[in-house]
Amino acid sequence: MSFIEVRQISKTFRVAKKKSGLKEAFRSFVKREYLNIKAVDDISFSIEKGEIVGYIGPNGAGKSTTIKILSGILNPDSGSCKIAGMTPWKERVKYVKKIGVVFGQKSQLWWDIPAEDTFDLLRDIYEIPEEEYRTTKKDLIEKLNLQDIINIPVRQLSLGQRMRCEIAASLLHNPEILFLDEPTIGLDAVSKQLVRDFIKKLNKEKHTTIILTTHDMSDITTLAKRIILIGKGKVLYDGSLKKLKDKYETETYISVKTKDTLNFKKKGIISKKKNKDGYELVINNKLISISELLTFLSHKISIEDIEIEQEPIDKMIVRLYEDYQI
Repeated sequence: MSFIEVRQISKTFRVAKKKSGLKEAFRSFVKREYLNIKAVDDISFSIEKGEIVGYIGPNGAGKSTTIKILSGILNPDSGSCKIAGMTPWKERVKYVKKIGVVFGQKSQLWWDIPAEDTFDLLRDIYEIPEEEYRTTKKDLIEKLNLQDIINIPVRQLSLGQRMRCEIAASLLHNPEILFLDEPTIGLDAVSKQLVRDFIKKLNKEKHTTIILTTHDMSDITTLAKRIILIGKGKVLYDGSLKKLKDKYETETYISVKTKDTLNFKKKGIISKKKNKDGYELVINNKLISISELLTFLSHKISIEDIEIEQEPIDKMIVRLYEDYQI
């Protein structure tokens, strides 16, 4: 059995229908109508210990509902889930000592006191032995560069500083699994890089299993080798990022610096745009390779410089969404 085994999990929410207008508001007060929203629909997947998996999908796809079920916050309507041999919602007290959770838009830190005071409280909640706590806290402070901010009230910290403290707080009890929900949302480039480097190091050194949900595809490409795409409550794709790129990375962007004129056509060149230094080309990778194009161009024009950029992962994900009509 895999470290995480999810089998045919479903969850439906009953939501009150609301119409605009005073008359409709009064009518709904007297007789309320409801809609059944299937947030998660027969989802199954397995994750091995030590994997980093990107769990992605558009807003309303069911990502947060899945994470809440996996972390023991919600009970599913049907299906089973075993994580480290435990059922999250049935053995929650024992189970939560195995997991860490970071929500990018929610905080577990007390707003008006320094992060270190929250750390001390979490030590008591998780019943961490004093020596282990001191060693772990010191290690996290050094790796996340918290030395200068650990004693400042949380409300006075920047978003990047607070997020680093949030990650440290979630790891004080050395969990085996870390759920990261939008961990770099709103962060500047330096803070993003620090957080990503730390996550990679944590996974490498402690083999922590990490499930990452994010709309920032650069987080996925930097951290995860495997992605699970969810849409309309169902798993639509579960596989390696490489296979996804092989299928959907169809375009390459090439800037050619030249004084010559490109007045010819070539199969595989999707578009050609003149700029002040030369031309910007978009090619279809399935029809022509970069080496073929460069060989062709070198026989036609004098090239002063060239820049090559692969298709952004965001465009590939959008194309994937379109294929599945989500």
